[in-house]
Amino acid sequence: MFTGIALGYLFRKKLIIRRFSGLMGWTVYLLLFSLGISVGNNREIICNLPALGGQALWLAFAGTLGSVWGAWIVYRNFFKNKS
Repeated sequence: MFTGIALGYLFRKKLIIRRFSGLMGWTVYLLLFSLGISVGNNREIICNLPALGGQALWLAFAGTLGSVWGAWIVYRNFFKNKS
């Protein structure tokens, strides 16, 4: 992941990278769609979905809360104008 970030930063002004940005978004959608198909075809996951639902809800909530908290820290330390 860090290698991808570094390469993206180094090549951010290249025209070829800008042209692929829309394609990258659609690729992410395709990957998420494929993941959904894989989960839907897995009988064990589908049978245990009621038990997994509470855990999934808690993980989603905790992940979202952690992301918002992390974004707030980054904004406060790097982007907020200091008076």
